[in-house]
Amino acid sequence: MKKLIFILTTALLIASCGPSKVATEARKTFKGDWMLNAVTYPNSQGTFDVTLFNDASAACFKGGNWSFVSNNNTGTYTTTGADCTAGERYFVWSIDDQNSTMNSFDFLLKPTDSKWNSTTGNQGFRINLVSLTETTMIWEQTVTLEGSPFVIRMNFTKL
Repeated sequence: MKKLIFILTTALLIASCGPSKVATEARKTFKGDWMLNAVTYPNSQGTFDVTLFNDASAACFKGGNWSFVSNNNTGTYTTTGADCTAGERYFVWSIDDQNSTMNSFDFLLKPTDSKWNSTTGNQGFRINLVSLTETTMIWEQTVTLEGSPFVIRMNFTKL
């Protein structure tokens, strides 16, 4: 009897430590190739020169392809444009299981080199995944501009 209780307790602990159902489904949906169609700034008026992920101007990301590999949480994206340093970039990503709900969750992106070593001193970016379907994805990142929250919205379609 003690053995049975121990086995059941251990199984319950292992099951509770795994990724949430929301995170598991999101990983499956992330998998594949996406195109960044637009970068917008909701609730803000004017022209902004925004650098995304400490890498390049937001304009360099428009039309770029993003590839997510879900079995090892790695990926790549490309930047394009006349005034941009075009090329492939690498990153690792994860879903923040602690703050996941059915409607919204944070996802973490950390830039790396081609060997998956951090290029930012193990620092990354927290992004809110506003919407994720089989064909579209919307990210929002909130930063501070002149002491106030400033939202950067990125709209993707699956290729």
